[in-house]
Amino acid sequence: MESISEPEVTLNALSRDLAHVIEQVSPSVVAVNARRHLSSSGVYWRDGIIVTAAHTIRRTDDISIILTSGRTVAAELAGVDPSTDLALLKIDNAELSPPLFGDTSQIKVGHLILAIGRGAQKGLNATLGIVGVLSGSWRTWRGGLIDQYVGLDLALHPGAAGGPLTDSRGRVLGINSLGLSRNIALTIPVSTVNRVVTHLLEKGHMSMGYLGLGMRPMPLPENLKSALNLSGDSGLIVVSVEPEGPGDKAGVLFGDVIVALEGRAVSNIRDLQAFLEPESVGKRVPVSIIRGGKTIEVNVTIGERRQKMTETSE
Repeated sequence: MESISEPEVTLNALSRDLAHVIEQVSPSVVAVNARRHLSSSGVYWRDGIIVTAAHTIRRTDDISIILTSGRTVAAELAGVDPSTDLALLKIDNAELSPPLFGDTSQIKVGHLILAIGRGAQKGLNATLGIVGVLSGSWRTWRGGLIDQYVGLDLALHPGAAGGPLTDSRGRVLGINSLGLSRNIALTIPVSTVNRVVTHLLEKGHMSMGYLGLGMRPMPLPENLKSALNLSGDSGLIVVSVEPEGPGDKAGVLFGDVIVALEGRAVSNIRDLQAFLEPESVGKRVPVSIIRGGKTIEVNVTIGERRQKMTETSE
């Protein structure tokens, strides 16, 4: 009788466990038909709601979902947030169930993870990899706040964007995206997805605050910093003012240098974005400005800018 070595036993056990994890999560994973040539993936997140990657949504109607059983059902676009690359679809079907959710704060670099997707033609797919990069909260190039940076050391199957990342126990850690970085597959954590889902279901769109000002960073001379008792090394010089925009109505002028909002120093665009979260819309805030070598303060009521769905390549 041929004996089985310990490594073979270990590999066989790992193989069975991985297949079990995929089988456990697969009832929540669907294929999304919302672009011309390639389907994407999605996750049945809560009752009647599917979450997918926004950059894979190329039309607002005639969207369909392929279920685990292979049946195709109609879906309605419920909201899109390009800043976090998340989109919501509504369906009326009792065949699906939400997965178990995990927490990305509990994973470490090197942990084994699975990226799961479902294709319109080839069905279920999965990729095994590890957590390659892990750090704190960050902002996307569109200004969206992501609670944790989770970079994946794996290659997603074609059409797997929008599908779930799972840990070794089959808990969904977030939504996989190829629309937030050109060089690496990233995962949008469950906490971020839940926040965006709640906002989109309430509003139907993702709002961002805006000032109606074009700005760019400008270093502050040491003598000016000392004379005006400024804490920051740079400010934001106003290079354009939108007529009748929030800044214009508050009296902000071309050439003004914004150095603080609500008493907190603003040195770059990312500092500014922290003040322009959806909750800021309609809020009246004091803005400290350098004008003519002196510091003045104006009160700006933050306006609303809706995030628009734009086409990007996958």
